Amino acid sequence: MSNNNPIFVATHPRACSTAFERVFMTQRKTLQTIHEPFGDAFYYGPERMGARFETDEKARETSGFAQSTFKTILDRIEREAAEGKRVFIKDMAYYLVPPEDQAPCVAPSLMNVKRGVGTEAQLNQQGGLGLEGLNGVDSPQDSAVNLDSPPKSPPFPYETRSEPKNPTIVPREILERFHFTFLIRHPNRSIPSYYRCCVPPLVERSGFHKFNPSEAGYDELKKFFDYCKDTGLTGPKICDRPDTETSTGAYSEKPTGVEICVIDADDLLDDPEGILRKFCKSIDVPFTPDMLNWNNDEDQEFAQEAFAKWDGWHDDAINSKDLKPRAHKQKPKSTDEFYAEWVDKYGQEGADVIRRTAEANVEAYEYLKGFAIRA
Repeated sequence: MSNNNPIFVATHPRACSTAFERVFMTQRKTLQTIHEPFGDAFYYGPERMGARFETDEKARETSGFAQSTFKTILDRIEREAAEGKRVFIKDMAYYLVPPEDQAPCVAPSLMNVKRGVGTEAQLNQQGGLGLEGLNGVDSPQDSAVNLDSPPKSPPFPYETRSEPKNPTIVPREILERFHFTFLIRHPNRSIPSYYRCCVPPLVERSGFHKFNPSEAGYDELKKFFDYCKDTGLTGPKICDRPDTETSTGAYSEKPTGVEICVIDADDLLDDPEGILRKFCKSIDVPFTPDMLNWNNDEDQEFAQEAFAKWDGWHDDAINSKDLKPRAHKQKPKSTDEFYAEWVDKYGQEGADVIRRTAEANVEAYEYLKGFAIRA
């Protein structure tokens, strides 16, 4: 389906997603990329769900995002869309899905969203979100929410309503205005990469002083993927499988016509052009070979500025110059072989944490892999 809605690549940490994002940063004449915006509210703002900086007010203030709410982030996306370029967002699904299986409820700043009359007219020609035209509240509970009052600790769970089957803190009315796609990588490769950023020497730059298995992000990504698939935000058609469709669930709403589009990062690294051609066709963005090369000062400066807020996490992507196929495909390894590598790099205690976390997320990865574009 062709549309001009903002593209949202939902992923989990360390899925080579920033290298993937660099491909679309080369298209600045037609695309406006926004790098991981929702982490600002998730970690630092008055609606934060993440507990990582809960006792570190200084870190929240010095981040520059202590006042960021999910509404201010959506307002920014709205402003970017209004400039005429199609918006491209890459972000973590767990920034929108409450951690550790907590029940979802709508973010307080988004409680003014009211479904119904006039919603189609509120979409502007640039594919914007139309947030400025939404008004009203849906329950007496809504009016009790006041972001100006001192938040309880932690701010989540909010004292707000939930939406049936919606696993996120964003109303469906808003979710319907994005074109969702998904990016995954095997946890035996993503989890140790995440752990590396939480120990010396990178921890001094990342500020993530302890590895937290709840930030692996696979469970939240699967929940959101299933919600999209089962309620018509994506599907029933699957990208790269013209004769295959999924069945929607009992709570299906009117399908958007957006294909189910999942990329496995290791397939991308083995065949960048082949995977990206299929992905671009699915999101209705022209593919050109120059998207795979950013070896120039302008592209490098743009990326450095975009990635600066997450220091220490994106060194490889910042220092890269292009996206070429790997010279040799990675050979399959047993869990014991991976574990031996982790022990060598992080010691047995670290390796044990990595192994437990990876094993806990393999099932979700393999499920999502079943929908991935074929290499």
